[in-house]
Amino acid sequence: MNPLYLRSVSVCKPVKSDSYLAALPAVQALTGNSLSFSSPVTFFVGENGTGKSTLLEAIAVASGFNPESGTKNSCFSTRDTHSNLSRHLRLVRSGYPKDGFFLRAESFYNFASNIDDIDDDHRLVLSYGGVSLHEQSHGESFLALVQNRFDGNGLYLLDEPEAALSPARLLTLMAEIHTLVKQHSQFIIATHSPIFLAFPGGVGLSIYRSGSRSGGLPRNGALPAYPPIFRMSGTLFKTPV
Repeated sequence: MNPLYLRSVSVCKPVKSDSYLAALPAVQALTGNSLSFSSPVTFFVGENGTGKSTLLEAIAVASGFNPESGTKNSCFSTRDTHSNLSRHLRLVRSGYPKDGFFLRAESFYNFASNIDDIDDDHRLVLSYGGVSLHEQSHGESFLALVQNRFDGNGLYLLDEPEAALSPARLLTLMAEIHTLVKQHSQFIIATHSPIFLAFPGGVGLSIYRSGSRSGGLPRNGALPAYPPIFRMSGTLFKTPV
């Protein structure tokens, strides 16, 4: 059985009522309640502004990762803008992983710059495939990270990793995740991608304005909003682009 390093998370200390955090559905749903992880791959899904990325960031910080992206040994900071939600969380662990990473799509550039800055003898870059992450496309650098730096037996937190990837490359990432799960890894992923949600055995936490719901992912791998859009593709805009 695949180990779940992180068993559950809850908001054990209420945030201040005048904080923007108090208005986030993800925070409201976990205040006084516990989210249990039952699968090695969990997806946070929901509309913009529901708190998916904020919750994932807080879990990462509470787990010891750099809030801008990186490992527990990443010490750089471009600008201290992350929330203090991590101070309000209670994480229940069943063990400690040997490896781990918090991948944040919007600030991965900062992480790549830090690697270049501190790699004086050009040895560190070998852990990322031997080529500077800045000398690759955004998507190529994401895959280079996963394929070379993720060693298994780890806890990996990914915030919208599909942002840099084509559909074909996203399938490649899913295959890498599948392999890493077999190597005793756990993933928690915030995503908007209907392709990602086709991952076999994944569990989705759907965050709504009115709360949250956890359960298996739909068989067609798509969020409810997508099928109507696909059917409307020929008439979505009156004037073709």
